[in-house]
Amino acid sequence: MKLAPLKKGSLSTPPSIIKLLGPSFILLGLGLGSGELILWPYLSANFGLGIIWGALLGISLQFFLNMEIARYTLVTGESVFVGLTRKLGRISPIWFIFSTLTPWMWPGIIASAATLLAALLGIPYTPILPIVLLLLVGVILTLGPVIYKTQEALQKIVILVGVPFIFVLAFRFATPPDWQALFAGLTGHGDGYRFFPAGLPIATFLAAFAYAGAGGNLNLTQSLYIKEKGYGMGKYAGRITSVLTGRKEKLTLEGTTFELTPQNISRFNVWWRLINIEHGLVFWLTGALTMFLLSLLAYTTVSGMPDTPQGISFVVAQGRVIGNTIGNVFGVLFLIVATVMLFFTQFSVFGSTSRIMSENLILTAPRIFSVNASSRYFYVFLWLQIMIGILIFSLGFKEPLTLVILGAVLNAFSMFIYSGLILWLNRTNLAKALRPGILRSGALALAFLFYGGFSIFTIITQLQKIW
Repeated sequence: MKLAPLKKGSLSTPPSIIKLLGPSFILLGLGLGSGELILWPYLSANFGLGIIWGALLGISLQFFLNMEIARYTLVTGESVFVGLTRKLGRISPIWFIFSTLTPWMWPGIIASAATLLAALLGIPYTPILPIVLLLLVGVILTLGPVIYKTQEALQKIVILVGVPFIFVLAFRFATPPDWQALFAGLTGHGDGYRFFPAGLPIATFLAAFAYAGAGGNLNLTQSLYIKEKGYGMGKYAGRITSVLTGRKEKLTLEGTTFELTPQNISRFNVWWRLINIEHGLVFWLTGALTMFLLSLLAYTTVSGMPDTPQGISFVVAQGRVIGNTIGNVFGVLFLIVATVMLFFTQFSVFGSTSRIMSENLILTAPRIFSVNASSRYFYVFLWLQIMIGILIFSLGFKEPLTLVILGAVLNAFSMFIYSGLILWLNRTNLAKALRPGILRSGALALAFLFYGGFSIFTIITQLQKIW
């Protein structure tokens, strides 16, 4: 496949840190409804807080992954998908379409939102509820003039309202021994175990580890959102707009880079420092605290019950305990916040996966699929996923946690593959002065080994059960 070489352009001076806020809210929102709200609290309620070290390690590895994904686009103005296609040819976009659609077509997150909504309304769960929510996601994304702005604005509202509410609840319920258990768990000390308690399902732990943050190929959208925000050299790329309400913008796949002058290298270092701060505060710090406090809340409310609720039912049980303890209104508010978080997680998942697959479709055959038709391809993939979700619900799949875990295990394997590819790309395609150093290279190597080891072990374990 022949892609045009990088053009040369000027690297602008970065704006203030306040104006840089944005992409990290979307990546944080992508994790709120899976790892943060469901899996880590579920594990903490059932196995104690001694496993919370996995959440800290997982989100820390994703921080380094995301920053290396951002590095390539800041320097080149093109996505990592284009960079990897330059290295690997057509096999790269084919792989990313497959490894995005396969894990994320299982609608466990929206099924969880529908389950909580049914509990709020006091009605039985039926497949009609998640189907209606899927259609609502599609309508909102279709009518938003600029896809990225729609995602960013809605996720900011959800996070800025929902996260402080969760913090207040956690501080209200946690006692000094609970806090001690949380801090001990950060170093792997649990109640009678170190790191892994007896009976911990390895597939569920891997799922939570992969979803300690955005998870799977969703982390790669950091590259696309750097372009959408116009960070660094991404300002030359253009944005995807709605086919119904947006004003069409000129899009380019191939990027634009800058001359390696002392002034440009100095400007890049300022960009790099500010984006690290933005991602560190919004994604890593806020994401980690949210996981810790949601897990602490689950531990203090439903852990130790005679029959600890399974699946998403434990979130409903949390709402009931909160309502019985400090007033029914707070229990209802908790379930409302949880439902909204889950809904907008699915919303951002569809927005991100559709972006990934539409760009990679173009990369498979640029002469057939025009980059200027990106908006149309985006909506094809968006509604394809919605139709698949409707089909899955129509066939009778209804256990949200099972669907979430299935998708997460597949995503962990994908992360194993691309963590190595991103390290290889940045160490070979970027100028020496702009490459990752020893610490960041080591973090990506650790991610490659960790996701790979866990994925292979999980796959072998599941195959042994089948045989």
